Amino acid sequence: MIRLDIPGRGVLEMEDLVLDLNGTIALDGEVLAGVPERLAALSESLSVHLVTADTQGQAAAVAGQLKVRLVLVTPGDEAGQKRALVEGLGAERVVAIGNGANDAGMLQVAALGIAVLGPEGLAVEALRAADVVVGIHDALDLLLHPRRLVATLRR
Repeated sequence: MIRLDIPGRGVLEMEDLVLDLNGTIALDGEVLAGVPERLAALSESLSVHLVTADTQGQAAAVAGQLKVRLVLVTPGDEAGQKRALVEGLGAERVVAIGNGANDAGMLQVAALGIAVLGPEGLAVEALRAADVVVGIHDALDLLLHPRRLVATLRR
């Protein structure tokens, strides 16, 4: 668990990390350099869930490589399925990271929503739903060093 007391916002106790795959931690189906090491370190304090529609057909291999739980969403209402995953885990204990329009719902309901601007861009819907916007390496580093979030999130 990652516990963080943020002035004006309260205490965040994060137990689960829900990550979008394509456009967030992977480009063209390949995991971005530096991500596996950061996820391995984070898995010591968070349960990591990789959620995807598997656009590139690499999700099972990627999840195996990263040693994370794979959650496949089916075509049709991917946004609703991702949001339901976060809610089912207990949204108040989830940090969600994504970049797409279909990630906006999960970013909005999660205790901490991080939108990622990367090579595939960032959907405006995800931007509006997020608490923080950074690149993927910085997003994972914020969780590895959570005190860095205090200055950004305090009110």
